[in-house]
Amino acid sequence: MKAIRGLYRGESAVDFPGLWRRAAIGSGAAVLVGLLSFVVLGLNLGLDFEGGTSYEVRAPGASVADAREVLADLGAAEARVQLVDDDRVLVRSDVQDPARAAELRAGLEADLGDVVAFEQVGPTWGEEVTDKAVTALLVFFVVVALYIAIRLEWKMAVGALVAVAHDIVLSVGVYSVFRFEITPATVIAFLTIMGYSLYDTIVVYDKVREVVARLGATERYTYVELMNLALNRVAMRSINTSITSAIPVVSMLLVGSVAMGAATLREFAVALLVGIVVGSYSSLFVASALVARLKEREERWSRIGDKVRGRSGDDASTGTRVIDRSEAAAAEARATPRRAPGGGPAKRRPPTSTPAPGGVPPRPRKKKR
Repeated sequence: MKAIRGLYRGESAVDFPGLWRRAAIGSGAAVLVGLLSFVVLGLNLGLDFEGGTSYEVRAPGASVADAREVLADLGAAEARVQLVDDDRVLVRSDVQDPARAAELRAGLEADLGDVVAFEQVGPTWGEEVTDKAVTALLVFFVVVALYIAIRLEWKMAVGALVAVAHDIVLSVGVYSVFRFEITPATVIAFLTIMGYSLYDTIVVYDKVREVVARLGATERYTYVELMNLALNRVAMRSINTSITSAIPVVSMLLVGSVAMGAATLREFAVALLVGIVVGSYSSLFVASALVARLKEREERWSRIGDKVRGRSGDDASTGTRVIDRSEAAAAEARATPRRAPGGGPAKRRPPTSTPAPGGVPPRPRKKKR
């Protein structure tokens, strides 16, 4: 409980560098599973991407096997069947010929139930939507990389993009493993995920820059130790942001999807929920770890690391004594005087004279003429 209170106040010293290796193994395994699922199973692309025909049939008591049997008799055994509700069946086929689509509709109404919703999308529209989604992702990556490289530095831009790519692969992997349908709403959710992940990562980077600006000139701490101090300062902020962001998403998922049966909300909410969790994780364990490793290779930080390790007698880059040294860095950061806006030391207010005993203020001295 004490550790949680300290983390909440930003006063605890969690050894984040000591957790980076485990996080890297876990992230690598999750990314590998996602990529294998993407290659083997593929993605369950929606109608807007592939083109075809969709039928929503009201068929109380009908099962997936019943619907497949009807479709086999109609010559459409390859169609996908899904139970939407207790009395509704969703049938999706690759049929794009209007005459053939009308024939399937008539057969479903005759043998299965009333078709309450019908949609047909041509292949041209599906290709156009796919191309626009890919273009949006590429433009997003380029603009974000340029902004972070100019605003911060290129190493941080690399770390942020790797973290975003990590989040997208994991999110898409979840959709591939569980066979969730990917629709235009899902693509919008993925773009939202990237924005959220980058916001969290830039907050971490900004705190790192602040800590390095105040303690980097002392050359007493390695970049990994300063990164650890910054992460301890912003960890609870990141967790609180994730919790407050996840609450409305979970409400939308439960109320909108489960209670009201809105399938579009379910597709959007699942992607957002996965992205919020993965985005917070990647900011603390992927983006920060990569930037720390890149910065440690710079000549300045390599020299400081050798000097610190030679003075302390151990390897600070492996996480040994990082907690103790982070606490010392935090104490030194609190003791470091802030700078005034002009660059000089901040002016202190003149001390006010304390009233004399009895509550009567002292008499002012007369000026000498």
